[in-house]
Amino acid sequence: MAVQSLLQYLGSCSLLCLAAGLFALLYFLSSSKKSVCNLPPGPRPLPVIGNLNVVDLKKPFQSLTELSKIYGSVFTVHFGPRKVVVLAGYETIKDALLNHAEEFGERAEIPIFRKMTQGNGIAFSHGEMWKTMRRFTLSTLRDFGMGKRTLETRILEEVNSLIKYFESYHGKPFDTKMILNNAVSNVICSILFGERFEYDDPVFLTLLKLINQNTKLLVCVQKCQLTVKLVLQLYNFYPSLGFLSGASKTVLQNILELNAFLQKLFQEHKEELNENDLTGFVDAFLVKQKQELKKPHTAFSNGNLMFSTLDLFAAGTETTSTTVRWGLLLMMKYPEIQKMNHVIEPGELPKLEDRKKMPYTEAVIHEIQRFANIVPMGVSRSTPRNVNFRGYEIPKGTEIIPLLTSALNDELHWKTPHQFNPSHFLDANGNFIRREAFIPFSIGRRACLGEGLARMELFLFFSGLLRRFVFQPPPGVEKSDLDLTADVGFTLTPMPHLVCAVPCE
Repeated sequence: MAVQSLLQYLGSCSLLCLAAGLFALLYFLSSSKKSVCNLPPGPRPLPVIGNLNVVDLKKPFQSLTELSKIYGSVFTVHFGPRKVVVLAGYETIKDALLNHAEEFGERAEIPIFRKMTQGNGIAFSHGEMWKTMRRFTLSTLRDFGMGKRTLETRILEEVNSLIKYFESYHGKPFDTKMILNNAVSNVICSILFGERFEYDDPVFLTLLKLINQNTKLLVCVQKCQLTVKLVLQLYNFYPSLGFLSGASKTVLQNILELNAFLQKLFQEHKEELNENDLTGFVDAFLVKQKQELKKPHTAFSNGNLMFSTLDLFAAGTETTSTTVRWGLLLMMKYPEIQKMNHVIEPGELPKLEDRKKMPYTEAVIHEIQRFANIVPMGVSRSTPRNVNFRGYEIPKGTEIIPLLTSALNDELHWKTPHQFNPSHFLDANGNFIRREAFIPFSIGRRACLGEGLARMELFLFFSGLLRRFVFQPPPGVEKSDLDLTADVGFTLTPMPHLVCAVPCE
C-alpha cells in the first residue's frame, strides 16, 4: 500500500510538472517575440497567467473598471500570454472608435469563434469579406422593412401575441424569460425567413433550443456552468491547449447540429424561391449566391449564409429580450414610473409615430439600456496595423476592449451613474434629450448593425406591454426585496424572478 501510494504521488507530481512545463513553454514562446516598449501602462504580468491573478473571470468588466482607476483610460492587461489594450471612459472610446475608426476597425481574433465560424458571417469576419457582408446585410434589412411601417406591423403583431400570453396568467406570477425570447426571436425570423412561428411550433422550438445551447456554453450565464466557462476562457487564452478542452468540442458539435438543421430550412427556401417575390434575408442571399455562382472568390458561400443568419438571429434576440426583461423588473422596483404612457387612447397600442409625444417613455427605455449595461465590455476590436494612439504604440493585431460600461457609467456625463434615473434623458421642460455617452450598441465601424431594429422593438414591446398591464412583484415579495444584481456572462441578465402582469383598468 505504501509503495502504491508513493507511486501514485510520484505520478501526480509528474503530471503537475509536465503541465507546469507545458505552460511555461507556451508562455516562453508567446513572450519571445519582441515586445513593444511603449505599450500603454498596466499591471505587471506574471509568468504564464499574465494578469489573471487580478482579473475576476466571473466579473471581468468590474476588474477592468477598477484597473482603469489606477492605470488611466488606456491601459494594457495580460490574459494569460495575450496582451489586450483596454479603452475606458466615453471620451477615450469615442476618440479611438470614431476619430481613429480605421486603426481600431478590425474584429479581434477570438480562437473559439474563429474555430466555429472559419471566418464566415458578419460579427467575426475580417477585411473585404466583412465589408461585403455588412453592406449586403444593411441593404437587405432596409429592403425588408428596417425603419419602415411594414416592419412595425410585424412587431405589433408579435406584441399582440405576447399580450395574449401575458393575459393567460390572469395576474398570477410567471417567468418572462422564455416567452420574451420567443417573441423577439419571431421578429428576426420574419426578416430572415419571411414568416413568424407559433410559440409551440416544433421547428421554431428546435431552432431556439440549438441556438440557446451554444449561447449557454459560450456566455455561460448559468452559475452551474462556471467550469465550462473557465475552460472556454482558458481555451481562448491558451488556444494551443485546445485539445484539452471538451467544452470547445461540445460547442463545435452543437454548431454541426445547428448547421444541419438550418441547411434543411435553406433548401426549402431554395426549392420555393421566386426571384420576383423574395420573402426575407435568406431568399435575398440565395439570389445573390446564384448571381455570383461563377465567381471564384465570392463572399456569398454556404458558410456565409449559415453564419450571417446566425449572427442576425443572435444579435436580434438576446440583447433586446434581455433589455425588456430588465425593463419589467425595474418597473416592479419603481412602480411610480408605470404611469408614464397615459397619452395613448384606451384600447390602442403605441406606434412609432407616437414617440415624439411620449418623451418620458423614451427616457425610461434609454435609462433601462444605460442602467442594465447588458454588454459591459462590448465586442473586442483589433488593430489592423501598428497604431500610435495618445502617445502609445499599439502593435498590429492587438486585441482592443472598448469598456462600454465605463461610458454608460462615466461620472463626467451622468449625474447619478449608479442609480436608475430617467431624468438623465430629460431636460428641465420634460423633453427627451439624447446623450452622447449613451453607446450601448457601441460606435464606429463595428457598431451593432441591428441598432435600428432594436430601437423599434424596444419602444413597441415595452410601451405596448405597459399600456395593457401594471407589473407587480409576486404576492409576499416587497419591491425592496427585488434583486437588481446581474447574472454575469458575456451579457448581464436579470437574476431569475417572477412577474405578475395585472391588466390595466
